[in-house]
Amino acid sequence: MRVIFAGTPEFAAVALAAIHAAGLEIPLVFTQPDRPAGRGMQLHASPVKQFALQHQIPVAQPTSLRLDGKFSDQAQQAHALLASTPHDVMVVAAYGLILPPSVLAIPPHGCINIHASLLPRWRGAAPIHRAIESGDAETGITIMQMDAGLDTGDMLLVAHEPISAQDTTGALHDRLAALGGRLIVDALRHLMEGRLPATPQPDIGVTYAAKITKDEAALDLRLPATTLLRKINAFNPAPGASIQTGDSVLKIWRAERVEARGEPGLVLAADAHGVTVACGEDALLLTELQKPGGKRLSAANFLQGYAMHAGQRLQQAS
Repeated sequence: MRVIFAGTPEFAAVALAAIHAAGLEIPLVFTQPDRPAGRGMQLHASPVKQFALQHQIPVAQPTSLRLDGKFSDQAQQAHALLASTPHDVMVVAAYGLILPPSVLAIPPHGCINIHASLLPRWRGAAPIHRAIESGDAETGITIMQMDAGLDTGDMLLVAHEPISAQDTTGALHDRLAALGGRLIVDALRHLMEGRLPATPQPDIGVTYAAKITKDEAALDLRLPATTLLRKINAFNPAPGASIQTGDSVLKIWRAERVEARGEPGLVLAADAHGVTVACGEDALLLTELQKPGGKRLSAANFLQGYAMHAGQRLQQAS
């Protein structure tokens, strides 16, 4: 089984490593172009590219795969490379580029996607964030046969993963990445054996996981504490939930719901246990915070260098 792989972030790199460890041949990897990052805005290779180079796997980095788009020359070269590289199937995981029908038609067994949700729930760009934000009790990995739609293809394998009340996107991401790596190897082995049946997705239960924007991370303290806690967990580690006090915008990384009443935004207590702020329903105990330019700190350490007190007012970051 020869597998061409397409992916970009750490989630995809975990799957690529699992395929490589299983002994399957990987003649080519597609990943997005290097991006500037860090204080110096130096170009950085994606985690997928880094793994491929470490294991002497050829890498292609087209800006687009659309033959009718702005980068049609790169797309044509990518099509030619894909068609000329002997392979059986293409595995796709968080690649970040649209695969047009002209690409989907090239691999003999088509393109198989590793999607971090229980389809058809949370099709789209941010399924892990949205599952936590919505208070879902579970999520999972769906291995699906790609078609021209947005995560609409037939399901090949499914595995479930529970979501706890303490789960952040970062923690759940890591578990799902590992699960996706195991499941894609199982799917490829089933494919080699000719026993990978496809099941159409149901029409009921379709939801879309829109891309996360920074504006969403500003906490509206008029909402119930339970809702806000889900947002804090969903936006950890990025973009980070935020509130405003005076001229400062604080990042909130960890919190707990507590039973307390007060006008939304009013600080009820600030001590070594945390900062208790009233919400539209109940209150939040903020236990890990970060001031502008500072580090993430426990509430006890944070309050040693940043004054907060009962009666202070917090508001939605602008």
